Order: sequence, then structure tokens, then C-alpha cells
Amino acid sequence: MNKDKKLNGWRTPSRALLTAYLGVLFYIVFFAWNHGASFHEVGEDGRNYNLTPLLSIYRIGFFSASYVDPLIILGGNILLFFPYGFLLTDILHRKNDRTRTAVFLIVLSTAAALSVFIEVNQYYFTYRVANIDDVILNTSGAFIGYCVWRITSRIVRRRT
Repeated sequence: MNKDKKLNGWRTPSRALLTAYLGVLFYIVFFAWNHGASFHEVGEDGRNYNLTPLLSIYRIGFFSASYVDPLIILGGNILLFFPYGFLLTDILHRKNDRTRTAVFLIVLSTAAALSVFIEVNQYYFTYRVANIDDVILNTSGAFIGYCVWRITSRIVRRRT
């Protein structure tokens, strides 16, 4: 059996999984309980934002009451976009005309854009904190998903 055909069979459910993942993602970021923290005064309209890169990461990392809070908040933001990076990489690699660099740039740029979209909508519609650090952490999660896909695909190719 051709190695590429074996990999394509492995990728078949990726589109359905990505669709399901996006549904769960939107539920989590718009309807689930807010585990974030606000470090600025809340505006008159009840909204809050942080546009200073790494500020909330620093504050959560160093001023949390326990070591569990940074793991949940920071690790959760990274983990939240891991499936996006993994599944989108899988889908994009099905097209043989895309280079690794193109796939990498598409995954990271769309992850960053999706995260910005979420943060802006959280600010306007859910009164949650719109945070640039969430964009950084979410994009990092997509990057890790991309890297794990690359490693996993090499392992699968070697075994076939």
C-alpha cells in the first residue's frame, strides 16, 4: 500500500473533528465559566481588556495563590488551540501542492485571527476580559499542535 494513501485514510475524519472542535471551542469561550482574571479597572460599561503583551501571564504566574491556577489558566489557553493546530495541519497537508512553510503560515495566521476574533467578541458580547496574552497563548497552542502533527506523521510514515 502506498504510504500517502495510508496517511490519507488516517486523515479522513479530520474535517468532522475540526468542525466538532470549533463547536466546543465556541461554547467554551462564549458560554462556559470565566476562569480568567482582570488586572485593570473595569470600565463604566462593565468591559475590560489587556493590550500589554505578557502582563497577565506574568501576573498569573507570579501572583497566583497556588501553582494550580497558572496551570489551569495559562495551560488551558494553550491546550484550547492545540487541536486546531493539529487538525488544520492534517487537513492542509492533504493538498500536495502546499509547502510546509505555507501550511505553517496558514495554521499560525488563522489561529491568531481566530483568537483575536474570539477576544473581540468576548469583550463586546460576554463582558469578559479581552486579553492579548490569550492570543499569544492560543497561537502557541496551535503551533504545538502543528509540531505534534509533524512528529506524528513522521512516525506513521516510518511504520508503514
